[in-house]
Amino acid sequence: MQRASRLKRELQMLSTEPPAGISCWQTEERIDDLRAQIVGGTGTPYEGGVFLLEIKVPERYPFEPPKMRFLTPIYHPNIDNSGRICHDALKLPPKGAWKPSLNISTVLASIQLLMAEPNPDDPLMADISSEFKYNKQLFVEKARKWTQEHAAQKNTGALEGNKENTPDQKALSRKREAVGTQHAIDEPAKRTCL
Repeated sequence: MQRASRLKRELQMLSTEPPAGISCWQTEERIDDLRAQIVGGTGTPYEGGVFLLEIKVPERYPFEPPKMRFLTPIYHPNIDNSGRICHDALKLPPKGAWKPSLNISTVLASIQLLMAEPNPDDPLMADISSEFKYNKQLFVEKARKWTQEHAAQKNTGALEGNKENTPDQKALSRKREAVGTQHAIDEPAKRTCL
C-alpha cells in the first residue's frame, strides 16, 4: 500500500515538474512497471539521442531501490550491453547509497549526470572504461556513433508528454526493446561492478 501511494505521488511530480530532459510514465495500468526517457546532454557524445529506460519497482519500495536498465543501446563504461547500470543510487548499503528518501526522479537525474560524466573507476564494461581513460577521442567517436545508430530521433518533440501511447511510439518502443534485447544476446557483458 505504501509503495502504491508513494509511486502515485512520484509520477504526479514527474509529470508536472520533471527534471530537464527526463520523462517517466507507467506502462498500461501497472504502477510497478515504468518507462523513462532521458535526453542526451548538450556537449556530450549522447547529444541528440533519446534513451529509453525500463524501471521495475520492487514490492518493498522505497526501502529497496528501483531496478533500472537502458532499453536503448548506449556506449558507456558504467552501462553494460544488457542495459544494466552501475550506480551507487541503485544499490543498497553498504556497497550502495540507496536510501528511502531518494526517489525515481532524483535517480533518473543522477543517471543523466552519469551519462555526461562517466565513472571509469567503477565500470561494468572494462574495455570501454580503459578506452575512456586512455583514448578518449576514440571513446567519444564510438559513443556518438552508437547514439546516432540507436538513439537519434527522426522526428522532433520526443519528450512532449507520454508519446508511447501513440501507435508509432508503441512500435518504436517495441523496436528499441527488441534492439536492446538482441544487442544483449549478441555481446556478453563484462561485469566488474558489484
